[in-house]
Amino acid sequence: MKKIALLLLIFVTTNSFVQNEEAFQTGEWFKLRIHYGMINAGYATLEIKEATRSNKKVHHVVGKGWTVGMAKLFFKVEDDYQSYFDKETGKPYQFIRKIDEGGYTKNQIGYFNQNRNTVLVKDYKKDTEKTFSVPDNVQDIVSSFYFLRNHPQLDNLKVGESIVIDMFFDDETFKFKLKYIGNEDLKTKFGTVPCKVFRPYVQAGRVFKEEESLTVWISNDENRIPIRIKASLAVGSLKADLEAFKGLKNSFKIKVEN
Repeated sequence: MKKIALLLLIFVTTNSFVQNEEAFQTGEWFKLRIHYGMINAGYATLEIKEATRSNKKVHHVVGKGWTVGMAKLFFKVEDDYQSYFDKETGKPYQFIRKIDEGGYTKNQIGYFNQNRNTVLVKDYKKDTEKTFSVPDNVQDIVSSFYFLRNHPQLDNLKVGESIVIDMFFDDETFKFKLKYIGNEDLKTKFGTVPCKVFRPYVQAGRVFKEEESLTVWISNDENRIPIRIKASLAVGSLKADLEAFKGLKNSFKIKVEN
């Protein structure tokens, strides 16, 4: 179960999309319940707040992940991911990554300079500062979620086609590729939810069985929130389902009430 909460947050923050209008607003919050095999392993939440950066009102998103019950006894996780990004462009100003995953810890703050295409990372655990060069329109792990929710190419994707973005994570920039699989009506605690299905490419071997070990179901409405995530891990399997939500900007579309 190593890094389960971190993995979930990565899945959630890189796999939701919407049309040209903004899909979210201040006050949006949702919670996912994580299962590792038959075990209720933990939860993850994302909440949109408001803050000020560079004399502008910006989105401030707080992402949390934690283990519970038996999972907490075997592998305690407490993750805190945050991002401050522009309301108009979606470009990030700052990220925070403070995690404890079974004793594996990080405590970092990153400051983006989009004009110079750099990010200054202050590592409080190592007591270091380092500046990295990044490409135009680079995103952090949390801002990626919201940037992609407004991505204009979503409705033009055909089955088998992909969207690629630049993401800065773990002191490096990489190309994140997500393939569109098709549509599916998913039965949930809220009713039958029409979904778009995506498959992100991940690194095989260390955590995942193969590159296409993840499948993500996203609500096929104007919110584009994650409904279900399934992963085949090197050891066992993981599933996360939408548990609760509030403050959505648009109506949550369901086909059949439970």
